[in-house]
Amino acid sequence: MSELRREIGIWRGIALNMIDMVGIGPFITIPLILSAMGGGRGMLAWILGGLLAISDGLVTAELAAELPASGGSYVFLREAYGRAGRLISFLFLFQILFSAPLSMASGCIGFANYLTVLAPSAKGHIAMAATIVCIITTLLLLRRIEAVGKFSILLWIGVLATLAIVIGAGLPHLRLEAFAFWRAPRLDSGLGYAGLGVALIYAVYDYLGYYNICYLGDEVRDPHRTIPRVIVISILAIGVIYLVMNACLISVLPMRQAMTSQSIVIFLILALIAIGNVGYFAGRRAQREEAGCASHTAQFW
Repeated sequence: MSELRREIGIWRGIALNMIDMVGIGPFITIPLILSAMGGGRGMLAWILGGLLAISDGLVTAELAAELPASGGSYVFLREAYGRAGRLISFLFLFQILFSAPLSMASGCIGFANYLTVLAPSAKGHIAMAATIVCIITTLLLLRRIEAVGKFSILLWIGVLATLAIVIGAGLPHLRLEAFAFWRAPRLDSGLGYAGLGVALIYAVYDYLGYYNICYLGDEVRDPHRTIPRVIVISILAIGVIYLVMNACLISVLPMRQAMTSQSIVIFLILALIAIGNVGYFAGRRAQREEAGCASHTAQFW
């Protein structure tokens, strides 16, 4: 009988899923997706990636509802393949020893690239900065599940706040044409939707984590209802956020810069500040000109 306490509800579950899905992933991969698709046609990759995640997420949700135990895919494979289940589940667990560190390392390297914009002195120490981030993250996870759950909510709020700033600042400049990916011109030598496969790999990478709740099945309250809801809500919410954020970036930044930038969000904020300053000084100049015209008119009369 499991001795783990079921203390993860739907909101903590959504927080755990969404913080694992977002992270720094989209802030790194947006330029890669745009570059692979030659521009704005990269929006299609986000849509197809979300549909693929929903399809797999519904299957995972059904399995998790029937087998609500800690381990997720490990448990599913062990129970599904009978005598061979132990070997197959072991192989799945064994590959995580390679895939999980690589996934974490990619996020830490992306964080280090953003750090170089804020702290130029770190530009020659990206590997060291990424290593330090890995160590700090590992230390923060060495806590009880209640503390990790609460901490995940704080991180979730921080991630959503960052996304809200990017989307909120970009919405006034949003162009609806950014969603019409089929009309977007290609800025490279590619034809049609060439590169969609590569772009889809990056997009699916950004959606990964929707199954995170399944690894904590023994610690979820009412898992038959909570786990499917957490998976579906997480994917839908993240899909909408990704599409809107990508549209804001396309609407504000020059496409070639968006395709090559390693810190696209910071360049977006700088571009919006520049646009705001231009608007401010243009407004001030217009006010002075109006005041000058009014003064000349008064002198004439």
